Amino acid sequence: MITYLYVLWPELLLVTAACALFLLGTVPTSSARRLAPIISLIALGVVFLVNLFQHSIEMGEPDPTGVFRVDNFSIYIKILASGMGMLFVLLSWPTSPDSTRNSALDVGQDVGEYFALMLLAITGILLVAGAQDIILLFLGIELASIPTYIMVSISRPLPVAQEAGVKYFFLGAMSAALMLFGFSYLYGTTGATKLDQIADVLRSAGAQAPSLNTWQLLAFVMLLAGFAFKIAAVPLHAYAGDVYQGAATPVTALLAFVPKTSGFVAIIKILSVIAGPYWIAPDVVIQLLWVIAVLTMSFGNVLALLQFNVKRVLAYSSVAHSGYILVGLTALLAAKGLPNAHEIQKTALAGVLFYLAAYGVMNTGAFGVLMMLRGRTDAPGRHDAEGNPLSTAESAETFEDLAGQGNRHLVLGLAMAVCCLSLTGLPLTVGFFGKVLLIKPAWAVASAGSGSLFTSRMFWLVVITMINAAVSAAYYLKIISTMFLRAESTEAAQAAGIVPAPAGLLRSVPVGLAIALSAVGTLFFGVFLPGTNALTSRVLEAVKDRPQTTQPTAVNNPGLQASANGQ
Repeated sequence: MITYLYVLWPELLLVTAACALFLLGTVPTSSARRLAPIISLIALGVVFLVNLFQHSIEMGEPDPTGVFRVDNFSIYIKILASGMGMLFVLLSWPTSPDSTRNSALDVGQDVGEYFALMLLAITGILLVAGAQDIILLFLGIELASIPTYIMVSISRPLPVAQEAGVKYFFLGAMSAALMLFGFSYLYGTTGATKLDQIADVLRSAGAQAPSLNTWQLLAFVMLLAGFAFKIAAVPLHAYAGDVYQGAATPVTALLAFVPKTSGFVAIIKILSVIAGPYWIAPDVVIQLLWVIAVLTMSFGNVLALLQFNVKRVLAYSSVAHSGYILVGLTALLAAKGLPNAHEIQKTALAGVLFYLAAYGVMNTGAFGVLMMLRGRTDAPGRHDAEGNPLSTAESAETFEDLAGQGNRHLVLGLAMAVCCLSLTGLPLTVGFFGKVLLIKPAWAVASAGSGSLFTSRMFWLVVITMINAAVSAAYYLKIISTMFLRAESTEAAQAAGIVPAPAGLLRSVPVGLAIALSAVGTLFFGVFLPGTNALTSRVLEAVKDRPQTTQPTAVNNPGLQASANGQ
């Protein structure tokens, strides 16, 4: 029992706090509702601080059954998830007199249940990070997703939110079916559920490279399809625009991080099984990741250019950022056989983990600024099919809402500018270093010459990534220019009878604190090099056990390359 408590205490703490919040939700008083975000913040803060100061674990701490493991990788994910969770609590903090809503969120009497669902979703990420069994891995992924279906529906009393929740639920059920299909074939062809046992079966007779049959490749394809929904990757990305727009802005910020993080952590774990300790995967797996990365970043950026609703822009930009992260995973596998493969793989995996943190911080700041700005009920997309306004007290969502707001609210405008420039990947921001860490290993493979089978493909992947990063500047700069260069037609708005949101709801100290932390973090890890080095060191510590310290090359082991190529 003591071992279980030592290994699983963060998950147990968050689940206990969530249960307490569910019970607190039955108390119909404003004082009880005011306690809900405080309890959530304390629980997440304890998990964050304890893991932040935890020393490096050399071998990892398994539970008695071997289905869960605490290592440097899982500790980093726990720090990231709990830290971002505290920002989401601040964004969702109820500021109305009866503690039921803020400028963008209105959950009525269900404040306790809302924060309980948030804690459960974050717990799901923690379970995925430590899972060493496909059953627990699936349960963790679903625990990170199912609460978000409910949060979307209850986030504001509008038909558009309930419609988004229904769409999200049914597509999420389909993705769960795809994952179960893949897991069932993986179990059926190996006879094991533990990840290390499955990996041993795939590398039969002590071979370093895996040998996958047709059914095992089918299992991987089905799993990747299920994970693609979680990370909003092509071809399962189409829900993002409607769901992100329909959900309340704090929930949209959470959707852009929680399912994406759990999905990418799960992909890393499955790739470690398929590719083995030296990350040697069959060529078809690398080619599939290459195609999905290109399509995801390209479709995401093109669709973002066509949007008029800022939340839809950020939704499709989230799709594009998933494509960028897939570039790092593709480089991770494409480095096989190179003399310096270990260093490339280490940099690639570190880049993926670094970018998850960078994207979470800068994207949350952008959504926070939208919450603090006043919306207009006559703006495009703010009406239903019959022309009726969806709400008379909404936070900003469209470009019309943002027009001239940067001049009226200079601090918020500058915060949005910092976050958008970082999302673009300009220097002196954390987004710049994130993209460098993703592109650097891909370029290392591309410049390896004849030592890699994927030299030309990785070269074109780098080129396509750079082009997409340049394309993304168009819509991010459009957001900034709208806030500062477009005039705010105040008189026309008053003549049209636009009802602004109550001022008391727009000035929220917790939301302002979340924006400040996001903007400062974006600049701190981009301008202050010791801070950037500290985050990079933490990321490198998280990946030091993956892969092994030495890797046999095709030169030293000719049979290895043939096995990896499926020959």
